[in-house]
Amino acid sequence: MSLVIKSEKRDLFGKNASRRIRKSGLVPAILYGEGAESLPLVLAKKDIVKIMKSETRENTIFKIAYDSEEKDVMIKALQIDATSDELLHADLILIAMNKAIRVSVPIELLGEPVGVKTEGGFVDFMTREVEIECLPADIPERISADISGLHLHQSLKVADITAPAGVKLISEPSTVLVLVQVPHEEKVEAKPEEEVVAAEAAAAAPAEPEVIKKERKKEEGEEK
Repeated sequence: MSLVIKSEKRDLFGKNASRRIRKSGLVPAILYGEGAESLPLVLAKKDIVKIMKSETRENTIFKIAYDSEEKDVMIKALQIDATSDELLHADLILIAMNKAIRVSVPIELLGEPVGVKTEGGFVDFMTREVEIECLPADIPERISADISGLHLHQSLKVADITAPAGVKLISEPSTVLVLVQVPHEEKVEAKPEEEVVAAEAAAAAPAEPEVIKKERKKEEGEEK
């Protein structure tokens, strides 16, 4: 069953109006559509939060209901206050269910690489999402990739993964997703024991005063 979010057309604009809207638990929004005029709306903040906490997040397709209409939409962008993390504004986009769209989906890693299990390496996640193209109804929550066969210094690239049926990979095939690397360790060269002892003894010996050095050199000169 499709998620339906109730909304209303927005007829008040400006910073003060937007502030009042947010104080009432609502969010100002705008709905874009190909070949259609943009439509200012107001919807409940809790509904947007619910979508962003779901598995599909911004790739969630839901219906916006206003007046007597219902439209299939997705979240295009969210404006969030950098200081307070408050949701300020939502951009929505109309979706045609019979037309392919491009979105980004996360990569899920399966298995423990040989390079980690027996060769002392670690997994470096280089790229966490890939861009795909498919019909809206075919958007996967994630694309899984088995990395259990990777050895040290081996990588998994976009070209190495298999997309689900009906899904086309758009990301550059040479893009590295995962690399098995060796942990960086600083190598400290140990000194021979006798060098350490000599260094400690030299550090412990009191330094000869400069005046005594000069007098000793003067006496040696007179003797000659």
